[in-house]
Amino acid sequence: MLLRSKTFIETYQEDLSLFRTIWIKFWMAILLVGIIIFPFMVGRYTLYTINLAGIYIIGAIGLNILTGYTGQISIGHAAFIAIGSYATTILGERAALPFYMIIPLSGVIATFIGVLVGLPCLRLRGLYLAMATMSFGIIVQYILFQWEGLTHGALGMAAPSIMFLGFKVDSDRKFYFLITVIVFLLGFAAKNMMRMKIGRAFVAIRDRDIAADVIGVDLTRYKVMAFGISSFYAGVSGSLFAYYTTHVNPEYFTIFLSVEYLAMIIVGGMGSILGSILGALFIGVVPEWLRIFFGFLNNTFHLSGLVFTQQLKVITYGVLIILFLIFESGGLSAIWQRIKTSFKSWPFTY
Repeated sequence: MLLRSKTFIETYQEDLSLFRTIWIKFWMAILLVGIIIFPFMVGRYTLYTINLAGIYIIGAIGLNILTGYTGQISIGHAAFIAIGSYATTILGERAALPFYMIIPLSGVIATFIGVLVGLPCLRLRGLYLAMATMSFGIIVQYILFQWEGLTHGALGMAAPSIMFLGFKVDSDRKFYFLITVIVFLLGFAAKNMMRMKIGRAFVAIRDRDIAADVIGVDLTRYKVMAFGISSFYAGVSGSLFAYYTTHVNPEYFTIFLSVEYLAMIIVGGMGSILGSILGALFIGVVPEWLRIFFGFLNNTFHLSGLVFTQQLKVITYGVLIILFLIFESGGLSAIWQRIKTSFKSWPFTY
């Protein structure tokens, strides 16, 4: 009698399958039900925070593809999010296109610029690449401030509203379902992409680009492709940000936003789609809780108001990154993997 064990993968079909066992499918169904009923169980502010975190997830996945999977450090991610946001407002104002065309077009525009940035950065790595992308981010923000005929300068631009089948998407709950669908589609696409040839090429470049070149990986092609894909995700994230906040301003897209996204993938886990999701939720939600807590301290002890709160927020980001780098370099995704392993191996410890 042949005993079948699910500890090991036996076929290529199982290796390619996302949901390998009935239990995984069961828990995914439970998660889906929870996602559907969630907006009806929480308050408006909590839903607003989760919606922003969902937008962050898309941008974090894009940055993780470039930095976590391909090893190309970028501190200019906020620039591509800004490009997506402004592309949305300009297309909505001057072309009057529907949102289901504007969102992917914003991603495509960001992709085109990302490829243009990626080409001259092919020979750069490490701190040199980080400085180049940071410089690009500063240039983009300068253009947004100075090109008033296109961007309205420091005044910013009002984003168009979303109309779908005669209904206006104008509430946090409606945006929740729209953002959730897009997060699922792009997250599913990224997960599958990283399990295919392109994802394996990205990882090979990250681990040892010289060896990857020797075994036939086209470094130029895949590095530029990583920049393009990352920029597309950033552009879509920026587009949703513009729609949701209804207004964009160059001050939203500073270098600090790029640092926030780096914090997301470090805290969540480099080279992990799940890590991007967990990191974006953690960085997106926890600071809001801290803001409430610091606001309470401010009202109680009469501290220096908004400046004090912002300084503590920056300090919190720094402390979180340091703690995760010291004690858990794999991020939240590594912690989750250990928890799953402990359940699978219980009651045995080996």
